[in-house]
Amino acid sequence: MNCCNAKPVIELYSGEKLCKSHFTGYFENKVFKTISRFGLIGKEENIGVAVSGGKDSLTVLHILNGLSRQNPKIKINAIAIDEGIAGYRNKTLETARSFCEKNSIGLHIFSYKEEFGLTLDEMLKILKVKPCTICGIFRRYLLNKKSKELKLTKLATGHNLDDECQSVMMNQMKNNIEASSRLGPNAGLVNNDKFVQRIKPLYLCTEKEATTYAFINNLLDSFNECPNVSQSFRAQVRDMLNDLESKSPGIKYSTINSFLQVLPMLKERFKDGIVKACAKCSEPSANDICNACIYLEKLKKNLIEVK
Repeated sequence: MNCCNAKPVIELYSGEKLCKSHFTGYFENKVFKTISRFGLIGKEENIGVAVSGGKDSLTVLHILNGLSRQNPKIKINAIAIDEGIAGYRNKTLETARSFCEKNSIGLHIFSYKEEFGLTLDEMLKILKVKPCTICGIFRRYLLNKKSKELKLTKLATGHNLDDECQSVMMNQMKNNIEASSRLGPNAGLVNNDKFVQRIKPLYLCTEKEATTYAFINNLLDSFNECPNVSQSFRAQVRDMLNDLESKSPGIKYSTINSFLQVLPMLKERFKDGIVKACAKCSEPSANDICNACIYLEKLKKNLIEVK
């Protein structure tokens, strides 16, 4: 069923077809309802948006920047991490720069090279590890550290419903339920000054919806995927879920709605987990030494052996 006589730009899993105008309203309303339902943003905030230059992060930045214009007490800044992935990150960072300049948004870029002395590409030549494993550790480390330095009250990410569904399934398959307790639209277990609270405004929006919104609103004109993603376990789970969704439309929604019902119990069960300060860098860690410092030590050791 079409929403009106205008040309539809998307068909929802319910079968409804929406034109550009009606879909834009539908999508933005869904994001604002998510923010309200889960209490993601207060009346006065200094929010950082983790920006990669991709469709999801630019969509979040665009919508929250509009919210900031309506309420000046909600300030918005963009944070980008330059991992040093040749032929990929330089292009997406240019997209992010252009968008932020056009919309008068402050953009802060931090790189692996400046912080750790090596780019991700250089790290992968030294250590035999899966790219997403080491990259994720350093990326999360930098985002949290720099968000604190910038005195941000929240850090918004572009994680959508597909991303969350993949994370839930991955944790089930790896018997890592404690990791799932840290998921949700408000990420983490407890409020702790060692962490900047992470929020996911696109939590109930599918990747298809976010992609459509980004392109029809001219937030970007091309899609770039990290060249390392094909090596990840997440990519396998993503393909599996997409196949299931094509056969049973709505299965991703059902998975997340079911997860949200048990999430409070998971958070209650694991709420007493101890957050330590890393003995080397003072950043939060589940152990005496954080994973970022462990990998930095491995890199240092291997570099010495090579020389």
